[in-house]
Amino acid sequence: MAPWLTVVGIGEDGFSGLGKPARRALLGASRIFGSPRQLALLPRCVNGERVQWPSPFSLAPVLAQSGEPVCVLASGDPMFYGVGASLARQVPAEHMRVLGTPSSCALAAARLGWPLQEVHILSIVARPLAAINAQLFSGVRLLVLSNDGDSPAQIAALLRERGFGPSRMHVLEHLGGPEERQLSGTAEDWTHAHSAALNLVAIECLATPDAPRLSTACGLPDSAFRHDGQLTKRDVRAITLARLAPQPGELLWDVGAGCGSIGIEWMRAHPSCRALAIEADEGRQGFIEHNRDALGVPGLQLICGKAPQALVELERPDAIFIGGGVTRDGVLPLCWERLRPGGRLVANAVTLQSEVALAQFRQQHGGELTRIHVAQTQPLGSFDTWRQALPITLLDVVKPFDA
Repeated sequence: MAPWLTVVGIGEDGFSGLGKPARRALLGASRIFGSPRQLALLPRCVNGERVQWPSPFSLAPVLAQSGEPVCVLASGDPMFYGVGASLARQVPAEHMRVLGTPSSCALAAARLGWPLQEVHILSIVARPLAAINAQLFSGVRLLVLSNDGDSPAQIAALLRERGFGPSRMHVLEHLGGPEERQLSGTAEDWTHAHSAALNLVAIECLATPDAPRLSTACGLPDSAFRHDGQLTKRDVRAITLARLAPQPGELLWDVGAGCGSIGIEWMRAHPSCRALAIEADEGRQGFIEHNRDALGVPGLQLICGKAPQALVELERPDAIFIGGGVTRDGVLPLCWERLRPGGRLVANAVTLQSEVALAQFRQQHGGELTRIHVAQTQPLGSFDTWRQALPITLLDVVKPFDA
């Protein structure tokens, strides 16, 4: 079957900037879907019915035209944060062809002289602004796809708040079109309250000397989290995350999440990692909501409730961490049952009772028990001595594929 659907990437230079295959597809289409701005770029000689996207956005009107010659307009490269990627998940590849133009990020890199492969790219189009926080490191260059004309000023405010006021910002408006314009300045001196709705923000990140220095490695300082003491401490957290071994695209259950530190660092390991933080205490739920935004993983999903009841209907995870509640009836058995084959279960125990529960679980399902002792120096008169933290017993077990 010949492709019935053509996704055309169109730039700010409109129909005149398209190649012959894209022009032929538009001239032969019975219907053309796009935003009002994109549809307005087409000349009168394009006779197909022009259909604006519904609100709320839905691909259903396009999918309903299966078999008819249909075009969909996208901005720049349709497969780069574009509608082409969404359509590709529902339309077989042999039924669809994609004719793209340079993305706004490619154009921005060309204007600024930035090697595109060395730039971090993220989108805040209908996404939380807080996602930028995970990418803030001195010396890093960012290209941020803006949500609207207010985004640049909001980004500047975020950079100032996070100690990155000296960062250099470039706002590139209407890239590739006759109205193209560039605004530049530092975040701390940014004076442009509004920009054109169609813009991209380029950032050369530079921190102040006193800004927190957060690593991409697991084991962030305890001070990076707002908490009430219910926190998996830094050294134990690093060991725990090493056992959990996050992989791209995987889902973690953080059971008894406390302030959310394990789930947050799991998601910081890779942009596609996902986590559910299960926590019953209202105060700690507030800590989780604050910490996930401050550390750049606003996609962390908070599940308000107690285990095991709160776990029953959740999506099956690839890994589970139990930081509290291993002695509660049904928690360990339900977690083991719901864990995907090949998944990892890691649980920490501090009390004798919880340690016994882990030992009994190990007898039935196998795995490793590790005792973790951490001591830190503290003053003793005019000298220093070691102060031992409570020892932690860690259970690490992988669920067999035939379980």
